[in-house]
Parts: sequence; structure tokens; C-alpha cells
Amino acid sequence: MFMTLEDETGTVNIIVWQSVLEKFRREALGSSLLAIYGVSQREGEVRHLVANRLVDVSALLGKLPTASRNFCQ
Repeated sequence: MFMTLEDETGTVNIIVWQSVLEKFRREALGSSLLAIYGVSQREGEVRHLVANRLVDVSALLGKLPTASRNFCQ
């Protein structure tokens, strides 16, 4: 399975090998918020994270601080 994580600094390709996906299938497919642990790799400008553990942290969603900005000012 391949995932992409993107923020204002760019993108990271998440690589989840079949053996990891089989172990963490529920987390990969059912999480609203997913923590991914693994090995970071970089080839030039391309960044990869090879996952070795996926954790469903969806329970944290209600506890995250939220704020909004008015960009029309």
C-alpha cells in the first residue's frame, strides 16, 4: 500500500509493505487519524517513510487544539 503525507513543506511517500499491512490492516483502513512509525529515506528531493508500525490515534481527534484564521483581512 502507498500513502502520501503532505504539508506546507512538501510530500512524503509512505510505503507499507504487504507483511506490515497484513498485521495493521484495521489501523490502515479504519483510522481517522493514523500514526506511522518507520524508517525515513531520502533520494534527492524525494522523501519516503517505510512503515513498520501503524497506530490508530483517532481518539486524540477531540483533544487536539483547533484555531481558525481569517485570511480575508
